[in-house]
Amino acid sequence: MMRTPRPAGTRAHTRSLSPAASDGALARWKRPLRLVVSGALLAFLLTKINFDHLVPKHRTLGTLAFLAGGLVLMALSFVLAAWRWQRVLAVFDVRVPLRRLLGYYLAGQFVGNVLPSTIGGDVVRIRRAGKDVGATEIAFASVVLERLTGFIALPLLTFVGILAEPDLATTSTGWIALVIAAGTVIALAVILYLANHPRVAGRFRDHANWMRYIGVIHIGVDRLRRDRRDALIAVSASILYQACVVSSVYCAVHTIGLRIPNAAVLAFVPAVAMAQVVPISVGGFGIREGLLALLWHPLGTPTGKAVGVGLLWYAMTLLVSVAGAPSFALGHRVRDVASHDTETPPDESGEVDTPPPRVRSDVARSEAM
Repeated sequence: MMRTPRPAGTRAHTRSLSPAASDGALARWKRPLRLVVSGALLAFLLTKINFDHLVPKHRTLGTLAFLAGGLVLMALSFVLAAWRWQRVLAVFDVRVPLRRLLGYYLAGQFVGNVLPSTIGGDVVRIRRAGKDVGATEIAFASVVLERLTGFIALPLLTFVGILAEPDLATTSTGWIALVIAAGTVIALAVILYLANHPRVAGRFRDHANWMRYIGVIHIGVDRLRRDRRDALIAVSASILYQACVVSSVYCAVHTIGLRIPNAAVLAFVPAVAMAQVVPISVGGFGIREGLLALLWHPLGTPTGKAVGVGLLWYAMTLLVSVAGAPSFALGHRVRDVASHDTETPPDESGEVDTPPPRVRSDVARSEAM
């Protein structure tokens, strides 16, 4: 029996579909798995809670003042986060008004914290800023580098808290915060080494496909390494942002009526913030509350109050994120963005998707060195 010959390219086409199919299957299972992890952790914590300790029995004007203060500080942290993003964009000689970046940041927070969407808040920020900047890869690199500055600020705050109250390191769970902080610093060192190395991330700087995104990250890291002033401003903005978040959680602690040393908030809240970034839960649920209960337990903190602080932390973030609904609903309008260089002309399709001339000059300069 004669077999019908397989059309040329059919096997290759079939193979090319398999990675996409596997990625699609992974994406379908990712959120349900995170829901299971968060649900299991919260269910376990509920069995340990004495609900009489969950909320303060005597709510006073001071309780409401701390709650209002926490919301104000959380809102201020969003402004500082937008400023941090603006300072990182300045590394690429791109000037975007703070008010506009704040709108993008709020829209991203709204998507990430309110909407049950698989589209991350960072994706919203990258897409909208990319249209303003005229280069999606620069917007992508700015968000990545902005996130990396947190890998400096959060461990630093943890170490400062431990230094302020050295006895925290000797508690039965204090070592966990130190391990998280040290692990974050090591991870940052490895990432920066790979991103700055000309034969690792640097080899992608001339690519025209998706790998150019890695190349632009290399250029940004190289610029930060050469210009210490830009690096210092970006890291300072990140420290102020994270300190503001910690201050907001400090208000949540007093709203719940928990009495622990101030250094315990400064040392352990950043460690929890670092841990909940690991993508194994939904919105950090379970990870955040469980770690707070674990780290504060040696200080005599009831599990119910620690869980209450974690939930209030998320609730304040959620309430402030709702302010991003109008920005998300209105979408994006392309505006002129000031920079030190001439604008990059659009290609034949009318889209602007190439780095500004200044970034290209950095590529050429790196090759010459």
